[in-house]
Amino acid sequence: MTNTSSSGEMVYVKHTKDINGFPKVILREVRGCSAELSRACCSCRPNCTFLCLEFSLLEQVYLYGAQVTSWKNEHGEELLFLSSKAIFKPPKAIRGGIPICFPQFGNHGSLEQHGFARNRTWTVDPDPPPFATISHNKAFIDLILKPSEEDAKIWPHRYEFRLRITLGPGGDLMLTSRIRNTNIDGKSFTFTFAYHTYFSVTDISEVRVEGLETLDYLDNLKNRERVTEQGDAITFESEVDKTYLSTPTKIAIIDHERKRTFVLRKDGLPDAVVWNPWDKKAKAIPDFGDDEYKHMLCVEAACVETPITLKPGEEWKGRQELSAVPSSYCSGQLDPQVVLQSG
Repeated sequence: MTNTSSSGEMVYVKHTKDINGFPKVILREVRGCSAELSRACCSCRPNCTFLCLEFSLLEQVYLYGAQVTSWKNEHGEELLFLSSKAIFKPPKAIRGGIPICFPQFGNHGSLEQHGFARNRTWTVDPDPPPFATISHNKAFIDLILKPSEEDAKIWPHRYEFRLRITLGPGGDLMLTSRIRNTNIDGKSFTFTFAYHTYFSVTDISEVRVEGLETLDYLDNLKNRERVTEQGDAITFESEVDKTYLSTPTKIAIIDHERKRTFVLRKDGLPDAVVWNPWDKKAKAIPDFGDDEYKHMLCVEAACVETPITLKPGEEWKGRQELSAVPSSYCSGQLDPQVVLQSG
């Protein structure tokens, strides 16, 4: 795939296929950073598992889960984790990248694990609204999810979920969700939400998370027992599944081995989930490699403890921005503190 069209113009949004023939939309910006979204369709025609038509020829495409599966920097280095055993076939959710958890996070409710948005087909908005603020971003795509008759049987509400995925000129990856209650029966609805981001790390035992220290969290390994975090940072030596509460708008994930820091900025999402299955649970997950827990960490911008309630006509907005910056470790002091304190 090239960066330019036949006329020599930069192509910011392009449809292509991965090495397995799986169609995806590529967002590309001039520095070479790219983000990829996997696409699948289980009903486009008989005996067809994936949608194989050219993106440029369609007004709408089906995007499976509206899920970012790859985010690379200008050096071509992968920044998101995707399991080598990930299943790219509906109705299975894709293991890795950034699954969208809606309208339920986890199994705390009557719906399937993490809700249904991550294993439904989304449509592309061919005429998306302009950015609310002045922006020169061209590498973006707007996706829409609306209720189907099947979904209405398990979650009887009308809604419109708009997701804008943007790759900034500096390589930052931004996801902005807008969920509107379109019920005509006057009923409100309630939901929980998360960007289930899988970060790629070199060695989980050499990773620190900063910005969540001294906060309360719900320990999901102990029936959501409420605990206060101790220590000056979060490190990993066993299974972790925690929902941190009333978290700051910026969180740093420091990968010592790679000398890289991920900075997660968020708005409208007060909680942050930190998850790594470790060895025993990794072996029990069919679409997850036995040793892959060593090379991933989920830090998820979320709204879990206090569900969001929308009256008809009301809209909720939740935004996540990811960036990757160089970092170093010297005499026990971490440069990412500067990143956290900066604007």
